[in-house]
Amino acid sequence: MKDYRAKMHKYGRIFTVLGILVMFSVPTLISLITGVAPNINQMVVAVVALSVIFLPGGMIELLTYGPILGTSGTYLAFITGNLVNLKIPCVMNARELVGTEINTEENEIISTVAVSFSSITTVVIMSLGVLLLIPLRPVLNSPILQPAFNWVVSALFGALGYKYFKHNLKLVIAPMAFVIILSVIAPKFVYGNIVIVILLSAIVAILFARILWKKNLI
Repeated sequence: MKDYRAKMHKYGRIFTVLGILVMFSVPTLISLITGVAPNINQMVVAVVALSVIFLPGGMIELLTYGPILGTSGTYLAFITGNLVNLKIPCVMNARELVGTEINTEENEIISTVAVSFSSITTVVIMSLGVLLLIPLRPVLNSPILQPAFNWVVSALFGALGYKYFKHNLKLVIAPMAFVIILSVIAPKFVYGNIVIVILLSAIVAILFARILWKKNLI
């Protein structure tokens, strides 16, 4: 495992750099071809401001999801994105189906396969969506279907959440109550800092689980 992880870190760093270069190549080429370039001063200010906002969240995600994804899965998931709403649920479901444990060789394989296939599926679905967007526009804009799109995200995360909640109903009480109360007291903070809320909820869940464990309730 030590040699394997060393290789994955090596290749992961290489492909991360390549991925960043590819991302930057698109606006760079557009700027070179059209002759339109951003204001450097404003761009630097924007980059610094966004880094202050998103960098802590990214570090928290890495610490939170890294053990679940494994070494190779972590690099692949962070390069392709959509961790919370796609990669993590796919990996968790795959782990549950085959019964693997975190920090094992089996989990490395399963998490990598799950992340890989979820990435491929995303590309295929998005490609079909782009190709079929215009032909399906009358159907998607139908007055009957339109209200349903406002609840897609809620329904998706509700179904995903219940899948994990039902196995640990006692542990759900404290973090769920914490999030609900926080959403009522400071809704803008919750909606603007989801990653931080996830971390705080995880801490609450761990502390609550320890209390239940000490009382022999779990």
